[in-house]
Amino acid sequence: MAKAEFHKNQRVYVGPVGTWAVIEQIKPHWVKDVPEPIRISYEVGLGRDFKANELSGESRDGFADQAVKENWRISRAINKWQTVEECANHPFPGTFPIVMTDTQDWGGWRTPGAEYDRDPLRIEFQARIIASSLQLLRIAKRLDEHISRNSIDASAQMAELAQEARQIIRFVEDRPQAD
Repeated sequence: MAKAEFHKNQRVYVGPVGTWAVIEQIKPHWVKDVPEPIRISYEVGLGRDFKANELSGESRDGFADQAVKENWRISRAINKWQTVEECANHPFPGTFPIVMTDTQDWGGWRTPGAEYDRDPLRIEFQARIIASSLQLLRIAKRLDEHISRNSIDASAQMAELAQEARQIIRFVEDRPQAD
C-alpha cells in the first residue's frame, strides 16, 4: 500500500518540468474494500498530477548532493561559421568548446560564434574553469571541513583560506527566495 512521501505546502523539485513547486493537494487513489490507497499522486499546480518518484524534497545539503552526482566535461563542436583555414590561429582550429552539464550530452554552456572568434583563448579558459568548478567546490568543502575539525592546529593563513572557502560554498549553495 502507498504512503504519502510529501505533505501539503511542502516545496518540492518537479523533475520532469525542471522547476520548484509547492504541493497544493495530495490525491490518494483508493480501491474498493482496500483499507489504504494503492497509490498517491500530488497536485503542484503545473497542469497534471505527479507521482512521488517525479518529485524530490529539499534536503539540508540540496545542491551538495546534486554536485556529487554531476560530471561536467568539455566537448568540442564543429565550427560551422568558419573553415579550418580561416581559424588556424584558434587553439583547436575548426572547433569550439561546449561544457556539457547534463548526462544526455545536450545541456550546458556554450558561447556565440562571434564571441569565440573575438577571443578564443579567453573562451577556452572559461570552458576549463566551468568544467572544473565542481571539483574546485569539493576541494573548498574539504578544506573547510579539515580546518573546522583541526582549528587549533591551523595556521592563520589556513584559517583565512577556510573562511574564504566557506563564503564561496555559501554563495554557491544559496537558494533564491521564492516569490
